[in-house]
Amino acid sequence: MDILAALQEEERALSRSEKRISALIFSDIEFAVNASITDLAEKAEVSPPTVTRFCRRLGCQSYSEFKIRLAQTTYVGSRYLQAAANIPVVEDVVNDIITRAQKALHALHETTDINQLESAAKKICKANMVYAFGSGGNSSQVANEIQNRLFRLGIRVNASTDHIMQLMMAAAAKQDDVIIVSSISGRNSELIRALEVARDYKVFSIALTRANSPLADVASVTLPIDLPEGVNILKPTAVRYTFLALVDIIATLVAIHIQSDATETLRRIKHQVVADRDGDDRGALGD
Repeated sequence: MDILAALQEEERALSRSEKRISALIFSDIEFAVNASITDLAEKAEVSPPTVTRFCRRLGCQSYSEFKIRLAQTTYVGSRYLQAAANIPVVEDVVNDIITRAQKALHALHETTDINQLESAAKKICKANMVYAFGSGGNSSQVANEIQNRLFRLGIRVNASTDHIMQLMMAAAAKQDDVIIVSSISGRNSELIRALEVARDYKVFSIALTRANSPLADVASVTLPIDLPEGVNILKPTAVRYTFLALVDIIATLVAIHIQSDATETLRRIKHQVVADRDGDDRGALGD
């Protein structure tokens, strides 16, 4: 139970005394988690029975149960409960986002395993079919980007962001197929299950994820991406830039290995784009 969400829903119905308790909790979570019922009552300037009624309103049978649930809810981190101290100007936001992206890409450059990259690229080149799996906002985009990068090279590829489809595709895959999965956390249980199925059928798999994670443990090859997140919850994660860069690196290596076939496929695609839209071949291959 998310006790803070329950408290926010009840806010308008609270009595004046209960609102003082609520305000105290949100202003000093750490105190509320550790305080006795007497201490909380004194600081909120209410009586202990009022605190008990407040707890029962939120579905807790006692103050002790309320404290346990409050501690569980706040375990995710106090930064999600506090407003930013300083509001940055637009220039600061621009500089910060671009700098974080640059640092993320530099970290990828420093930690990339060249041998594993080469092994993954060669497997993709020889694959009869490539399956790209991801779920959630970022990893779903990565799976679709893998398809976007590889199909234009003439590689047979299919992306899926549906866990049941991923499980079925893993079960249907052949030994000359390749499955590529992406996960920022490396703890997506459904993706892990899909790779376990692939492993049972001796299907080669590539994981773009954290090193030494549960997902990495079941993959044939892991291309590790493990970057620390910042403390500002309002900023998008910079790690997704590294995933996209890694996909571009893999696609380029594949293109180099199958250059003649890839060039012809690219030429055919470009011919149609130029004829239907661009008028010349100086623009991007796609939109």
